[in-house]
Amino acid sequence: MSSFILPLMLVVLALPLFLSARKQKKVYAEMQQLQNSLGPGDRVMTSSGLYATVVDATDDTTIELELAPGVHTTWLRQAIREKVQDQVEDAAEVTEDEVEAESKAEVAAPLEEQKNK
Repeated sequence: MSSFILPLMLVVLALPLFLSARKQKKVYAEMQQLQNSLGPGDRVMTSSGLYATVVDATDDTTIELELAPGVHTTWLRQAIREKVQDQVEDAAEVTEDEVEAESKAEVAAPLEEQKNK
């Protein structure tokens, strides 16, 4: 019976290490795929939280980003954290009637009126 405990303990300890290494490898592969798929016009966020637009992605190790109109900087590809989708907001205006219909909250009477009751 005691001869089975040591191999069992090794399996119990090695399994989480194996699963963690697999997960890290998968995340690394996804990040490499993202960084290699970048092209001009893509909106990205850097690892420091800076939003920019890709201007030139022809170099293997660096990428040129436009921070503001006319402001171009060069970054390492590894600094790109994620590709950002432009959010298109509806231009439809909400009327007061729609807001009142949606809101079911009641406003309490002022404190002075509550004291007088």
